Formats: sequence, structure tokens, C-alpha cells
Amino acid sequence: MLPEWLVVGPVTTERYAHVKNRVNELSLHTVCVEAGCPNITECWSGGTATFMVLGSRCTRGCRFCAVNKSATGETVDDQEPVKLAKLIKEWGLSYVVITSVARDDLADQGSLHFAECVKAIKRENPGTIIEVLIPDFQGDERLLKNIVDAQPDVIGNNIETVERLSKEARDRRADYWQSIGLLQRVKALDKGVYTKSAMMLGIGETRDEVVQSLKDLRNANVDFVAIGQYLKPKGHHMVVKEFIRPEVFEEYRRIGTELGFRYVAAGPFVRSSYRAGEHFVANVIGRAAH
Repeated sequence: MLPEWLVVGPVTTERYAHVKNRVNELSLHTVCVEAGCPNITECWSGGTATFMVLGSRCTRGCRFCAVNKSATGETVDDQEPVKLAKLIKEWGLSYVVITSVARDDLADQGSLHFAECVKAIKRENPGTIIEVLIPDFQGDERLLKNIVDAQPDVIGNNIETVERLSKEARDRRADYWQSIGLLQRVKALDKGVYTKSAMMLGIGETRDEVVQSLKDLRNANVDFVAIGQYLKPKGHHMVVKEFIRPEVFEEYRRIGTELGFRYVAAGPFVRSSYRAGEHFVANVIGRAAH
């Protein structure tokens, strides 16, 4: 039984249906659907979605994730960058989030295609702020540079959980410090890019471990962080060990703010791509540009 603060209302809006139909018509994928995000009603009803490129099958086997897994991914759709750019223009979006499955099966792990998506969106929508949530590329800085050179406004990679639980929750090719190092190298490649990470709570972490993770991210000069509740998908995934109360999330938000993050989104339904957070991040970027 879920606690009262984790009850989600039904999807009933016309806008939601329109977004769903257009995404399906263009054979695009969203992390909203593939990962079973609890915010899908709020975001799609408001006309925003987090697009997932490079197919819907991930080559990683993280134990918390609902995305389909396979040793090899799907054939890359060369028209995907153009489709994305046109749909974003059709919706008139001022802020978009692009993520992808991990593609360890590709020579460049999908980094060049991901970069082409960013470039296509920028050409078609020059005023749109672009946030990307990228795989770790197994720590390969050459592949990270492909993304940085495409010049998105925000580059994110999720640590997912505290260091002690990282090996239990994430694929063996992923690593807590590899993710933090990747975010640090973004700043080394281009200090003007904002960086972002996210973590889930409720899988056995302690308060001290959460605070230490926030400190580790700030030491890597990460700008934005999102902290949310892990909710177990259907099937063989990690179990929820604790439902974190809203006031505890508020405490972590306060601690993160005191540590110097530009923005901390913390709450039961917060995810790495979170509509309320996007509005704040857009304001931060807008102020810096003037």
C-alpha cells in the first residue's frame, strides 16, 4: 500500500492524448512511457515530454530501471533528429529534455547520433533551451566531447544512488565515481555548460550517505540536482525499503541549497527530468544570458 503522498490521479486531459498520439505517429520514444514516470500526467498535459533517442532497448541491466533491456539495441533511425526538431517546433517548446538508452553495442556508444539530435533541434528551434541526460559512455572523454561540442545548455548524468549502493542498483559497467568524474569533465571541456545529476531514495541509504553524495556532486561543481522516491516497476526489480516522507525531502532540499547548488528539486515525485525544475533552470539560464 502506497502512503497518501504517493497517490497519483488519473490521466484524463485532452492535451495528454494529443502528445501521446503525435509521439506514436512519428515513432519516437519518451522516457515518460518507457520508464513509467509518475509525472506523465502533469508533464504531458502541460505539453512537455522527455524524449528518448537511440531506440527503446538499453544495453545496461540496472536493477531499478523499467526500460527494456537487451545485449544489442535497435537499428538507429537516421531521421530521428529531424523528427524531434520538427515536433518540438510544432509544440512551440521553450525547454526540452533529451535522454537516451545506453548503447554499449555501438562503436561511439551513440554519442554522435545524440549530438546530431541536439544540433537539429538548435537549427530548427534556435531559442529553445536544451537539456540532455546522457549515458556515462563508460567514462570515455572523447565520446563526452561529442555531446559537449553540440552545445546543449545543460548536460546531466545521474549518480542514481549513494556510493555504497551503486554496485547493487546499477549495471556493472556503471560506477558512482565514473558518473561524478564525467560531470566534472564536462566543466573542464566547457565551463559555460550547466551540469545536473539525480538520485533516488528509499532503497536503503542513510541520511549521512545522502548528504555525502550531495557534497561529492558539489565538489565536482554540479549546478543542479534532483532527489526523488524510488518506486518499484513491475517485474524483477529492486524492492522499496522505505517511503521517504515529504518533510525529509524538504530537509535535503535545504541542505543542498546551503551546499551551493543553483537549484535542488526534492520530493516524492521528483525525477531527473521534472517540469517544475525545468522552469527554474530556464530562469537561471535566462538570467545568465543577459
